[in-house]
Amino acid sequence: MARYTGPVCRLCRREGMKLFLKGDRCYTDKCAIERRAYPPGQHGQGRKKESEYGHQLREKQKARRIYGILENQFKTYFEKAERQPGVTGENLLSLVERRLDNVVYRLGFASSRPEARQMVRHNHFTLNGHKANIPSMLVRVGDVIEVKEKYKNTERFQIVKDRLATKNIPEWLEIDRDQLVGKVVALPTKEHIDVPIDEQLIVELYSK
Repeated sequence: MARYTGPVCRLCRREGMKLFLKGDRCYTDKCAIERRAYPPGQHGQGRKKESEYGHQLREKQKARRIYGILENQFKTYFEKAERQPGVTGENLLSLVERRLDNVVYRLGFASSRPEARQMVRHNHFTLNGHKANIPSMLVRVGDVIEVKEKYKNTERFQIVKDRLATKNIPEWLEIDRDQLVGKVVALPTKEHIDVPIDEQLIVELYSK
């Protein structure tokens, strides 16, 4: 499966903000944005003002990189959002929020979306009691995501339990912190999504 394998801190610098792609490291002074708050490359400190198209493109790239989605797949999400009733931009954000890897991250089982994606690929979870190792699977209301029994007492998930004590879970999800079981109780809406994305700019870009 194709995926970005380069230095992720470079992506944060290109977008000019923390995308929280390295989990806990992003909260320390080791974060690349803290040390070099300008785009990468030899011309990074001399970039000119962006055009309207450039601004729209950066917003789309930022959304893709936050959720770890490649271009063709992101466009497929947009086309699906366009066909749904309601506001296209909000539909788009709701779709990418419902990805299994993002839900694992939102539940606090992983410290970053890339870590959540790796854990899903390594078969650490079940969805409604069945095998679930595809990060792009879309969850629905009523779905139950659970850490597999054989992993619950591992050191990794003992650390997760400690982290969950102070983790704020989105309103559209519920979690049993002791049993490491999460449930989707509603579809995510714009009010539930705290990612710094102006979805209208993405709609304008794809509508050209």
